[in-house]
Amino acid sequence: MSAMMQPTGGDPRLTVALTFDHDAISSEVERGGGPVLISRGEFGPRVGVPRILDLLDRHHIAATFFVPGHTVVTFPDSVAAIVAAGHEVGCHGWAHEDLAKLDRATLRDVMLRSAEAVAAASGRPPRGFRAPYWSLSDEVLELVDELGFTYDSSLMADDLHLYRVRRGDVHDVRGSRLGEPGRVVEVPISWSLDDWPHFEPGRQGVGPLSAPSKVEEIWKAELQYAHRHEAGGVLTLTMHPEAIGRGHRIALLERFVEMAETLDGVAFERLDRVVGRWESAHPRAEPTRPG
Repeated sequence: MSAMMQPTGGDPRLTVALTFDHDAISSEVERGGGPVLISRGEFGPRVGVPRILDLLDRHHIAATFFVPGHTVVTFPDSVAAIVAAGHEVGCHGWAHEDLAKLDRATLRDVMLRSAEAVAAASGRPPRGFRAPYWSLSDEVLELVDELGFTYDSSLMADDLHLYRVRRGDVHDVRGSRLGEPGRVVEVPISWSLDDWPHFEPGRQGVGPLSAPSKVEEIWKAELQYAHRHEAGGVLTLTMHPEAIGRGHRIALLERFVEMAETLDGVAFERLDRVVGRWESAHPRAEPTRPG
């Protein structure tokens, strides 16, 4: 069955969401990185994105790109190519800041400016948000809700099933009191399904630099398990053009896609459409009013 086809009679048995954090040089500029680290980021718009767009086009896959505002204004042609190819663009901070460390006024400014930049580039308000570094605070989640984002993709409480982000958790070492589900939908993620910790080294080239065969084993095993045991699930991969765009790694991604295409009832889809379908099936209960 083609990856774009859905099984007869309803939703896909399994949805695979390919997501890409198009950081480019934003994080290195924000941290004061020098020419070598900035050049590594520039590989994303220069080489990685064209390779990714070519793969997605050949397999007729719609994907989601989370793009910092800095990337939008610095590499507008790269972002325009993503939009022209029919992919979703979501927010990812302005300069890949650690949002959890910002005061509320600065945080609000960063999130507003990034949303405005993405809206101007894509022609529509962004529905999705992903925190840089997956670093969140309660204030960040409050602003995700307040600014009207439909979904977040930064949390890890599930692996294959969407859920609504809770509001009002209170945590203490003696015990935690969990709040109530709010409006914002969560598309859960995982470090194991992120290319960066597998592939990219730390400072001065020291780090894991895993062979694609290791990552391929993990990602395909997750795919097979989800397809076999979690009907209706959503398997979300997080990738970075400057990492997955290397030749031996983009080849890994294509092998993963080709395997998924052999499984009955698997569909690839952009996250805004996945979330829209989930919301229709899981309408939010109205909060109980006192009295």
